[in-house]
Amino acid sequence: MYKKILLATDGSEHSKRAAENAIHIAKSSPNSKIEVIYVVDHDKVKSDVLQNWNSANFEDKRKARMKDVERIAQESKVSYEIKILHGEPGPTIVDYANKHQFDIVVIGSRGLNVFQEFVLGSVSHKVAKRANCPVLIVK
Repeated sequence: MYKKILLATDGSEHSKRAAENAIHIAKSSPNSKIEVIYVVDHDKVKSDVLQNWNSANFEDKRKARMKDVERIAQESKVSYEIKILHGEPGPTIVDYANKHQFDIVVIGSRGLNVFQEFVLGSVSHKVAKRANCPVLIVK
């Protein structure tokens, strides 16, 4: 049923649970593929660089956020691909999902920055409102 699955992740606990659900969907649909995307927010990059200007491992922190999802996908033996995108997370995910005609988007209900979600509205809510396909929001 869902052959082309988009999993948006940021390394949060909710996004790890979203990955588990995306994998479950992929296993239920023969010949399906999960495309895992991580959106690097330009505003977050600036603050990361300023806070970690003398640290050699701040890029490693981003990569580590993806390791759990990658490990889960490998262990489950589903077909997947990881892509890094740049921009504001909500609109970037929606744009990518709509341009590439996914069958479903799977996303965690909350990300790493809870305060920003409270003030600006959650990324998952923005995606659910604007994506042209079904969106599964995982708590």
